[in-house]
Amino acid sequence: MDITRLIIVAVGGQGNLLASRVIGETALLSDVPVRMSEIHGMAQRGGVVESAIVFGDAESTIISDGEADLLVGFEPSETLRALNKCNGRTTVISNLSPLSPFTVTIGKAVYPKLSQIQELIRAKTGRLIAFDARELAEKAGNVMAVNMVLVGAMAQTGILPLTVENFKEAIRTKTKKAFADINLKAFDLGFAEAEKAG
Repeated sequence: MDITRLIIVAVGGQGNLLASRVIGETALLSDVPVRMSEIHGMAQRGGVVESAIVFGDAESTIISDGEADLLVGFEPSETLRALNKCNGRTTVISNLSPLSPFTVTIGKAVYPKLSQIQELIRAKTGRLIAFDARELAEKAGNVMAVNMVLVGAMAQTGILPLTVENFKEAIRTKTKKAFADINLKAFDLGFAEAEKAG
């Protein structure tokens, strides 16, 4: 089986780890070999959380610079920071709703313009799907469902060897029952948004 490499970057508290668990469960339901690793950088304090997920017959979860087939960023500047993992064929999905780092909040740094971030990503990758995932999560019924919006967009690209049905089954089993319907709606909204991006 071909190897597909996915990097997910987020800020602590955005639900990256739950998204990774849902994706891992989807792979198991799909009988697709999967390996995962996570890096937690002061996650509770808004630090970066990065997940590397490798599908297929890979021996390692390490995704070197230029190796990612798909990069998903839950926060625009974190997406930009992970750009070194991409190449000219990589598809990038990025949330456009920023979470300002502490240095920006206290006036010690300036947040880059969203248009500039998108230009830099487009210049180095094959495709960029960028939209306000937070807005879609609110539409689904919970601002915390940004992660499932982005999982839906990921599923739509067809890059991962996983079916929509198995994604939805994994959402039902891996997320809290009280939020399952909201998470499924968020998934559908993200899927539809990525479809619009063409």
